Amino acid sequence: MSSYLLVALILILAVVGYSMGRSRAVATVGGEAQKLHSLPSYYGSYVALWCGVPALLLVAGWLLAKPMLAEWALRGELDPQTLQSLTSSELRLMVSNIVNLATGNIVSGEPTPEMLRAAEAYQGMEQISQIAMTVVGIALAILGLGFARTRITPTLRARNTVERFVSVIMMIASLIAILTTAGIVLSLLFESIRFFQKVPFSEFLFGLSWSPQTALRADQVGSSGAFGAVPIFLGTAVITVIAMCVAVPIGLFSAIYMSEYAGPKVRATAKPILEVLAGVPTVVYGFFAALTVAPFFRGMGEGIGLDVSSESALAAGVVMGIMIIPFVSSLSDDVMNAVPQSLRDGAYALGATQSETIKQVIVPAALPGIVGSVLLAVSRAIGETMIVVMAAGLAANLTVNPLEAVTTVTVQIVTLLTGDQEFDSAKTLAAFALGLVLFVVTLMLNIVALRVVRKYREKYD
Repeated sequence: MSSYLLVALILILAVVGYSMGRSRAVATVGGEAQKLHSLPSYYGSYVALWCGVPALLLVAGWLLAKPMLAEWALRGELDPQTLQSLTSSELRLMVSNIVNLATGNIVSGEPTPEMLRAAEAYQGMEQISQIAMTVVGIALAILGLGFARTRITPTLRARNTVERFVSVIMMIASLIAILTTAGIVLSLLFESIRFFQKVPFSEFLFGLSWSPQTALRADQVGSSGAFGAVPIFLGTAVITVIAMCVAVPIGLFSAIYMSEYAGPKVRATAKPILEVLAGVPTVVYGFFAALTVAPFFRGMGEGIGLDVSSESALAAGVVMGIMIIPFVSSLSDDVMNAVPQSLRDGAYALGATQSETIKQVIVPAALPGIVGSVLLAVSRAIGETMIVVMAAGLAANLTVNPLEAVTTVTVQIVTLLTGDQEFDSAKTLAAFALGLVLFVVTLMLNIVALRVVRKYREKYD
């Protein structure tokens, strides 16, 4: 029985346990459910948890430990002289080839008779392990179902047990989110430290030249690499500022119109159409920027005597701003609609006009949500890659001229991690350093936004 089928069978048993526990609880009080300590559904959940959770945990632990145990047993099948003659990396490669051979995958090189015997032994261990896991998992589910069903009495605090379990699940989910964030930061930090052992920190942060190409071999004539990241951060800032200059005014004004001026029919029609922009794939925006907007700006610039590059920050920024308009308009519209109507009525009662009410009551009350929507749009603009690749190019030019080609941090990260460069080279490790700086910048933006919200937020309670 496959692992997926076993999990499905355990879940079916848990559903059966839910029904049996619910029926059992009602039967213990002769059908008078009000005499039970908890609702009948809690008794059903109590039995389902005892039936499903231990069995699923066993299956998960078994699946996690099985590859390590199988590899350990596999080494026992190999000739001791072979084990002594191989280095640790050669042994790992041999074990990997045997596992691939047993599972029908491609192996490197011609398999030896010893590898074929080990592969057969591995297949036998796999089958025995799978059968044992199936039997033990189903038996544990049935035992849990029977044990929980026998414990059902009218005084059993089933609701307390179920709610405690749900609390533990939520706590574990929160812990996973925190640990995942910590893991991402630590992985960036460790690889960045390796990069800064090769390239000075000051050169990376304050260098004005970015050319990460390095020689692949010691005898190869090639560039030694320049890792000054200022042009990349400047390009990211230029494109983000252009995008926000497009997205924030249009998004905010459209939100005010839909929230305060538009009728219900207009709002019900206009808002979904505007939100469609957020669902368009970024590669479509990239085509639009490269084939329509960039030629338009170039032709317009040549018409007035300006030298406009075919790939420019202006084209990428404008199209990116169009893309993130829904992030500002939709969220700002929602938070403005959440402002209590009593605040509007109070302003009108004091003689304020509609525009005065919007400026002095609605916008200050909705400011935290508006700042949040703008911050979300900024994060989206900083992280966008496809539009920049297609419309702004890959050149790391040190310029604030929006009519020239620039590049961004995310585009360079993608560029650095593709190709056949070895992983511990300065070129590859530079991607982690760029990611770390991007993370720090985003964190600082969040902190600044929180301070702005706390300073200007209006409290009406």
